[in-house]
Amino acid sequence: MKANKKLLILLCAVSALALTACGSKSYADGTYKAQSQEYVNDEDDSTAGNGYGVVELTISGGAITACDFKTYELDGTLKDAEYGKENGEIANKDFYNKAQKALAACDKYAAQLVEKGDIKEVDAISGATVNYNEFKEAVGDALKQAEQ
Repeated sequence: MKANKKLLILLCAVSALALTACGSKSYADGTYKAQSQEYVNDEDDSTAGNGYGVVELTISGGAITACDFKTYELDGTLKDAEYGKENGEIANKDFYNKAQKALAACDKYAAQLVEKGDIKEVDAISGATVNYNEFKEAVGDALKQAEQ
């Protein structure tokens, strides 16, 4: 009787493992690049936040080993230390600080993805929700390219 019980437990464990493996995706090693759709702020008097995100993933051994995430203005200009300035000057300090906080979140999202290995486990950062949504979309597209 004990042997049958052990065998039953073993069979259940093997079945559960097999079902889990069937549902998981495997990714081919390589570098994959994808772009989110363009975001356009719906406020009439502002172009704040408009743009899109581009992610570049490196997959090795079936796991995400590197991630780079950058955001761009609608005209293709990289959002950098100048993002949030007007004509090279900080016209509105609050706006500039918010813009730079959102920009800094890009590196944090990329680091979380490499650390956790799953886009579902990457946490949104307050003040950078647009970037978060662009990141998730671009990562999803890049991973679709990598699916085996």
